[in-house]
Amino acid sequence: MGLPPRSTTCFTRIRFLAAAAAVILLGLCLRAFGYDVALPFVAVKYGGSVLWGAMVYLLLAAVFPSRWWDYEIHAAILVAIAVELVRLVHFPALDAFRATTAGGLFLGRVFSLWNILCYVVGIAVASFTAGRAWRAPPSSPT
Repeated sequence: MGLPPRSTTCFTRIRFLAAAAAVILLGLCLRAFGYDVALPFVAVKYGGSVLWGAMVYLLLAAVFPSRWWDYEIHAAILVAIAVELVRLVHFPALDAFRATTAGGLFLGRVFSLWNILCYVVGIAVASFTAGRAWRAPPSSPT
């Protein structure tokens, strides 16, 4: 099977990047206002991890929209697990970065197996949604 035309690939990348930006915005809103709008603790605590997993998938899908058709999910899971495992590594410079807002958002602070499960859920939902919305072959006239 050949690669899709370049314009299709560019449009697909833009859609994935827009979706990733929306997920990032949603995650920041959840973190900033989740408790203020009376969301349950579990939704605020783990919702960000679900959204982070979705973001990782969407960014990888934007970078490799046609060549990694079946591998984005696996790559996203590996990236998410690697980032979670980095939380087990501690040295002063890395811990100082983690103490910043950016460090907390990118790397997190505390290792959790629950986070890995949340990442996988986010990756699965993003993959399923993107596959249904954008990558489904055009329907043939009946």
